[in-house]
Amino acid sequence: MEDQKNNRIKLLQVRLTTAEHHAILKTFSKTTSRKLSDYVRKIILGKPHIGKIRNESLDDFVTVLAQLKMELKAAGNNLNQAVKKLHSLNQGGELEQWLISWELGKRTFQKSVDAITRHLDKINDEWFR
Repeated sequence: MEDQKNNRIKLLQVRLTTAEHHAILKTFSKTTSRKLSDYVRKIILGKPHIGKIRNESLDDFVTVLAQLKMELKAAGNNLNQAVKKLHSLNQGGELEQWLISWELGKRTFQKSVDAITRHLDKINDEWFR
């Protein structure tokens, strides 16, 4: 037996006002459907569709966390470079320069960790009010 294909070969056109189109797009944006055609097909055929449940504070948190992750990766790279440099230094003036650079890198890293802590505390306060 051949597998049955569900090729959609029929076209349905509908004319909408601008307000109707915006209303459909607004409700579509609140669903899990990835394509407008899938969403409209479900509505027309009376099939169930799943609405999105958005947690805006979580979305904001994820955005901030992604930025902080990039900052921490950069700080970690700087730390690795500093340690490699330390292993290749001669005693004397180069070591002093390295120590100054190390201290600056450490402070940058600590600022990133502090920023993460602040954001985690903020999210914690919002979730457990």
